[in-house]
Amino acid sequence: MMNRRHFLLNLVATSSFFASPFQLAKAARKPLLKPKRLQSGSIVGIVSPAGATFVREELNIVIDAVKGLGLVPRLAPHVLERYGYLGGKDKDRAADINQFFSDSSVAAILPIRGGWGCSRMLPYLDYQRIRKNPKILVGFSDITALILGLNAQTNLVTFHGPNGLTSWRKTQTDYFRRILFTGEAVTFQNQKDGDDSDRLVQVKYRTQTITSGKAKGRLIGGNLSVLSAIVGSPYLPNFSGAILFLEDTGENIYRIDRMMTHLKIAGLFDKLAGFVFGQCSNCSPDADYGSLTLEEVVWDHIQPLGIPAWYGAMIGHVENVLTLPIGLEVEIDADAGTIRMLESAVE
Repeated sequence: MMNRRHFLLNLVATSSFFASPFQLAKAARKPLLKPKRLQSGSIVGIVSPAGATFVREELNIVIDAVKGLGLVPRLAPHVLERYGYLGGKDKDRAADINQFFSDSSVAAILPIRGGWGCSRMLPYLDYQRIRKNPKILVGFSDITALILGLNAQTNLVTFHGPNGLTSWRKTQTDYFRRILFTGEAVTFQNQKDGDDSDRLVQVKYRTQTITSGKAKGRLIGGNLSVLSAIVGSPYLPNFSGAILFLEDTGENIYRIDRMMTHLKIAGLFDKLAGFVFGQCSNCSPDADYGSLTLEEVVWDHIQPLGIPAWYGAMIGHVENVLTLPIGLEVEIDADAGTIRMLESAVE
């Protein structure tokens, strides 16, 4: 007769055999993997993993931005292809990512823009190859799906930061260099906007404390719409003990409420150590109905958690897109409105 211990061992073995990709991704938690830092002359692969680029001049702007950083641009084979609103077929866009991760001469991968499409190609990425060839991947907006998916599947530190067609003004460029070239452990705090330079008080990018305190955890986050849409898939990192940041643009407030409710009832908020809400550009009430304010929605969902949390970070679809390390340990101070990296994000 099979004893209890043997029965349990057989049960575990049988369960492992029939485990889903989501269960396997959670079970196979790998050590943190950091990419190598950028140096002058490093090669940057330019890709189009989401929306299509219809105007060649836009690609030329990205090429010039890469050169302006002292880096060498290399175009992906399908960078100017178009499949409707997408930058090519799903497998072709994924093939560009896989190719650059396989190429030892490429140090970083930079998307031209966001839009929509990264989630569609996540099943076609070669995660074993990516893990064996770690390198910098940076982007925001729809690229949220890509940077979160890679982190979830490989535990590679990825970066919520500029797309090629963002502003590349001084503040944005400085943070990009400090994180990815110099390898600094940076403390992020809202910068004073130029419009406030001669004002008695700060008006733009003020912060508010939702719940006081400090918290440490792995930094996870990005665009709320994109993140919400991959909940339940194997491409969302583990939220246990994490610091979550969210941002969005062009959404009615009721839709922000609906997406945050999705995260809440999926049990994700209950796992967090801390929370930061960034900017929600052009997020307004529905004209046909009465509305909660954006602040009321965020406070309703976050304040009952009792975790350190703050509101108003300069993260999102704003003029300076800061470079934030996904999967790296950070500490937030909800009273000071800061996110402090606890170590370098690159080797």
